[in-house]
Amino acid sequence: MKILVTGAAGFIGMHTAQVLLARGDAVVGLDNLNDYYDPRLKADRLARLTPHPGFRFVKLDVADRAGMERLFAEEKFDRVIHLAAQAGVRYSLQNPHAYVDSNLVGFMNILEGCRHGNVGHLVYASSSSVYGGNTKMPFSEHDSVDHPVSIYAATKKANELMAHTYSHLYGLPTTGLRFFTVYGPWGRPDMALFLFTKAILEGRPIDVFNHGRMKRDFTYIDDIVEGVIRTLDRVAAPDPAFDPLLPDPGRSNAPYRVFNIGNHDPVELMEFVAAIEAALGKTAEKNFLPLQDGDVPATYADTAELNALTGFAPDTSVRDGVGRFVGWYRDYYRP
Repeated sequence: MKILVTGAAGFIGMHTAQVLLARGDAVVGLDNLNDYYDPRLKADRLARLTPHPGFRFVKLDVADRAGMERLFAEEKFDRVIHLAAQAGVRYSLQNPHAYVDSNLVGFMNILEGCRHGNVGHLVYASSSSVYGGNTKMPFSEHDSVDHPVSIYAATKKANELMAHTYSHLYGLPTTGLRFFTVYGPWGRPDMALFLFTKAILEGRPIDVFNHGRMKRDFTYIDDIVEGVIRTLDRVAAPDPAFDPLLPDPGRSNAPYRVFNIGNHDPVELMEFVAAIEAALGKTAEKNFLPLQDGDVPATYADTAELNALTGFAPDTSVRDGVGRFVGWYRDYYRP
């Protein structure tokens, strides 16, 4: 197939494109290469893709309406994996307009491109952050997600609503994937694993929020990519059992689905830190701080729906995943 991967120079985008290319798909990778974090890391990720004969890179911002219209008109994509977004919960408190431009305007351009380009299936990145103030664990696609606690979360919830509208009006098959705390080699420098590893190696204290009483469903990058591609290959379809009198938020009488992709095994933050310390062979000096605005104390994915559709559920242990990240970090940065 000919597949558009947006955010191709990003963490999840690069890994996803690599697997698609390896199985024989043609990939057009789109990215604006912005400076939200070190552009050199994005360029080096991209350099792992550009030698492949099945890959072509397009530097473009998803918020560029005219550019996106041209791209879809010229390329005739079979399927789209939309991973480009302004990421980060904490940054959304500082610069909310960036999230509107990328995550709302950009997503509308993707939907319009898919509609007019007769794309067979749109798979897009949502986030575990949509669960917001929910405290019922594990988080299930069948639960209401009407109480976001950050602008980032609100934009991801909005993406799901926008996708459903296009599935309903135009029959566009859409699948939203709620990622849970993705980590691994080539990860983002603003994520905890990267920040902790860098600080410990440099002999600086690490900031441990909520006084260490955080739980996260850390999900290894290879498991995320496996989930993305397995759902891509199973085109969303209407649920014949959908009851509008008792509507299920995760299904529809339109070709629309949402899925959690998480490890289904929440880990205490201090256990995560211990895994980093073990991999580095160094003990961290810890600066304990309160919970930050926009953050939640725990995440926990119910992956029954993903497993029922694809036969797959993530299961990479934190100790194994952290060890692989630390190995990559030492090789890439040579600290």
